[in-house]
Amino acid sequence: MRGKWIWIGLSAALLAAGCGDEKSANGSVTNAATPAPVQPKAAPARVSPSADALMIVTGPIIVEHQVELTAQRDGVVTKIYFDAPARVKTGTLLAELDGRQILANLSAAQAKTRGIEADLKNWEAEAQVLKADYGRQQHLWDLGLTSQEQLEHARYKAESDQWDIKRVAETLNTAREEERSLELELEKTKIKAPFDGLIARRYAREGQNVAKGDRLFWVTAEAPMEVRFTLPEKMFGKIKTGQRVEVTSADVPDEKHTAKVRGISPVVDPSSGTFEVLVELTGQRGSLRPGMTAAVHLENLH
Repeated sequence: MRGKWIWIGLSAALLAAGCGDEKSANGSVTNAATPAPVQPKAAPARVSPSADALMIVTGPIIVEHQVELTAQRDGVVTKIYFDAPARVKTGTLLAELDGRQILANLSAAQAKTRGIEADLKNWEAEAQVLKADYGRQQHLWDLGLTSQEQLEHARYKAESDQWDIKRVAETLNTAREEERSLELELEKTKIKAPFDGLIARRYAREGQNVAKGDRLFWVTAEAPMEVRFTLPEKMFGKIKTGQRVEVTSADVPDEKHTAKVRGISPVVDPSSGTFEVLVELTGQRGSLRPGMTAAVHLENLH
C-alpha cells in the first residue's frame, strides 16, 4: 500500500512539472510575436504629358470622286477600249454598247424633221401670198371695186394661214425633241469616264448582254486622299478646321504624312455619342492608296 501511494505522488509531480513548462512555452511564444508588416500604398500612376495630349484614331483612306459606272440602258457590249488599271481623263470613251437600232431611228427622225422644216417654209411662203391678196382686196375696197364679202374672205384666209404656221411650227418642235431624245439614247451607249482617275475594276466583257443598272466599271480618283473618322462628343470644339495632323499607316510604317482638318460635322450622332471629322492629306501621297487604313495622330486635344 505504501508503494502505491509513492507511485501516485511521483505521477502527480511529473504532471505538474509538464504543465508548468507548457505555460512557460506558450507565454514565450505569445510575447515574442511581432505585428504583421503594413503593405505600402501604391504610388499614383504618372501619366506622361505627351501621352495624355496624343490621341490616335484610325479610318479608311478615301477619295471624293469614286463611282461604279453602270449601264444606263439595255444592250450588248460591242467594244471595250480600256481595262484596269488604266488612267483615263474626263470624257474618255471606256466602252460602247450596240447602238445601231437607235442610230437608224435617229436618222429617220432627222429626215422627218427636215420634211417638217420644208413644210413650214411652204406655209410661211403661202402666208406671204395670202397677206398680199388681203392687201390687194383692201386696196380694191378703198377704191370701191370689191365687195365686203371678198375683203372678209381674204382677211380670214390670211389669219387662218397664220394658225396653220403655228401648228406646223409646234409639229417641228415635237420632231426636234424626238430627235434629241434619240440622241440622248445613243449617248447612253457610250460609256465615258466622269472624271480624271484610275480604272480600278472592269465588270463587263465584250459581247455581254447587259441590262440597265448592271455594273460596267469602277473608276476612282487618286487624289486628294482623305481620312474620315469619328471622335467622342467630349472632344467637340477641341479640334478646329485647318488644324494640321500627322497620318501614318501600318502598311507603310516608314512613311509619315501631313494632313489638315477639312471638315467637322456640326452635330453629334445621338446613337453613338460621336461626331465625324474629315482630314485631307497634303503633299506627296507616297505609298498610300485609297482603301488603306490610316492612323491619324491628334495632339493637344486635352
